[in-house]
Amino acid sequence: MPNAFSTSDSRTFTLKIATRGSPLALWQAEWVQKRILEQHPEITVELLILKTSGDRIQDRPLSEVGGKGLFIKELEGALLDNHADLAVHSMKDVPGFFPEGLEISVIAEREDPGDAWLSPKYGSIGNFPQGAVVGTSSLRRASQLKHHRPDLQIRSFRGNVQTRIRKLDQGEVDATVLAVAGLKRLDLEDRITEVLPMEWMLPAIGQGAIGIETRIGDQETQSRILHLNHQATWDCLLAERTLLIQMEGNCQIPLAGYCVLNGDELFLRGAIGDPEGKSLLRYESHAPRQNAFKLGQEVAGRLLKNGGEEILQRVMLSGI
Repeated sequence: MPNAFSTSDSRTFTLKIATRGSPLALWQAEWVQKRILEQHPEITVELLILKTSGDRIQDRPLSEVGGKGLFIKELEGALLDNHADLAVHSMKDVPGFFPEGLEISVIAEREDPGDAWLSPKYGSIGNFPQGAVVGTSSLRRASQLKHHRPDLQIRSFRGNVQTRIRKLDQGEVDATVLAVAGLKRLDLEDRITEVLPMEWMLPAIGQGAIGIETRIGDQETQSRILHLNHQATWDCLLAERTLLIQMEGNCQIPLAGYCVLNGDELFLRGAIGDPEGKSLLRYESHAPRQNAFKLGQEVAGRLLKNGGEEILQRVMLSGI
């Protein structure tokens, strides 16, 4: 099958970007498209919009049907079949392991990684009444919320950003939690009631960062996107994603991690909790930026040694 680079003449290439069709996914793909064309106006860049398993299955929690990797499976298939040259992802949706032949080639500069609390009825979480209902499909968010507010009722809440906001406005739940980055990119920042403090709501690994996946060795594609790579974000996500891989590489566990670069030093915080929020383990450490991989290993090792292994066993036994 021919490569997805097509030629109308010997000088013009067409790059195809595989993307989901949600408004946020399209925003991210179009942002990448625009940045490529700014640097390479001589080529054509097209979007290949696909519906993923994660988009189709809306009646069950992600943890029951395969985790966040369902949002990228079809995009990766398009790369492997040469129907697309690159796929654009929210890095928080990318599992620790890739199909053979694929890799993340570029990570763009990170947007705000925080989690936003949306509650038009009650305002801040401090005013949230006992036993009120929070909608979220994230085990990580549910675990941390229940750890700090055991009284909360957590209801599975699926759909894209706009769908969840519509359900919130219709009164299906009293509050929900969404990524600050996505709300900013969709000009919905005014819906944020408050940004939850990282001291008790640590973000998902990779949250706020856009990644570009390509075929390994596809130099023609990679040469046209490398200018989008942000080295500081790359180094931070190397530490975070090493933590993810060491903790089974599974997006279906209540795992959180966030790394920042200060000078030439990386500071990584990690947390894992049980789905009920009864146990929440946290550990943080730092290392020179060239030791990002070792830093991720260290934080994962400490979490596993101090109770994380038991939490993972309980999660697996529960079938989540």
